[in-house]
Amino acid sequence: QVQLVESGGGTVQAGDSLRLSCAASGRTSDIETMAWFQQTPGKEREFVAAFNWFSGGTYYADAVKGRFTISRDRAKNTLFMVMNRLKPEDSAIYYCSAARRSDPNMMHAYLYEYWGQGTQVIVSS
Repeated sequence: QVQLVESGGGTVQAGDSLRLSCAASGRTSDIETMAWFQQTPGKEREFVAAFNWFSGGTYYADAVKGRFTISRDRAKNTLFMVMNRLKPEDSAIYYCSAARRSDPNMMHAYLYEYWGQGTQVIVSS
């Protein structure tokens, strides 16, 4: 099992920045991909960004390219996401996830076995 704990959400104004963190523990050697998803009321979780734990490759949803940066501290088994130039439409609960696979397309929530509890981001206009 892998446990994921997110932190770093909050309420900010449009144009501000936030950094989300996700600390992984347990069988972290099983992790091949970690990602962030966002969810708003009434909608399914949507892919935001992913990080390939072995290659260091990063993948982003079009809506966040150029504004969000995903990274990791391998020694601390921690995933980060710096969110710059935040917009009101970025408001959501952000979930950290981990998968024991690294398929070419890791944008689908069903590919991830482990999930954190979520951290809320509110961006006011």
